Amino acid sequence: MPISSWPAQERPREKLLEKGPAALSDAEILAIFLRIGRKGLSALGLARELLDKFGGLRQLIDADENQFCQIKGLGMVKYAQIQAAIELGRRYLQAELEAGDIFTSPEQTREFLTLKLRAYPYEVFACLYLDNRHRLISFDELFRGTIDSAQVHAREVVRSAIKHNAAAVILSHNHPSGVAEPSQSDVNLTQELKKALQLVDVRVLDHLIIGSGEAISLAERGLL
Repeated sequence: MPISSWPAQERPREKLLEKGPAALSDAEILAIFLRIGRKGLSALGLARELLDKFGGLRQLIDADENQFCQIKGLGMVKYAQIQAAIELGRRYLQAELEAGDIFTSPEQTREFLTLKLRAYPYEVFACLYLDNRHRLISFDELFRGTIDSAQVHAREVVRSAIKHNAAAVILSHNHPSGVAEPSQSDVNLTQELKKALQLVDVRVLDHLIIGSGEAISLAERGLL
């Protein structure tokens, strides 16, 4: 039965308008995005099939074009729409950063860096450069590497901090393996960068490691 034939209170779009987006399940939100299903299957049925196939919303969002388009009823158009929706989320968080409010909430900083770095299949090292009131000056992806490492040069991090006239920095990088637990080399790199940046009066506030399901703060671990 098509969703249009359902009682109004059970249709995802009407439910969202009446109760707000937080009242919807992942499948219901995805069904609104999909709009239509395929022959014999409603949009909500297709949404549930997708979530089951990929193992959840995060895995669906992280799927590449080939994986996504293998599902009957989907294609490049839907894939492009999902990527656009993800980018909207990234840009919204970027706008919050630029407004200077995000650092009142460490969780929002985690969410922003997770959106930026989690999906890369290779390691990326990035920095948030901040002014003396901890407002964002720039987010820079400085180094890219392989699936398990990226070569980071302290002089380039320092040079970029000077270029941006930064007073503080938050270091970050992803672990493509999905395991965010810091290695000893991560701790050593943090200390090396902290010492190098101290020479130009730039404070390292934190180093966040992004995995598939969490972001670990070295500052919170007492490793800064």
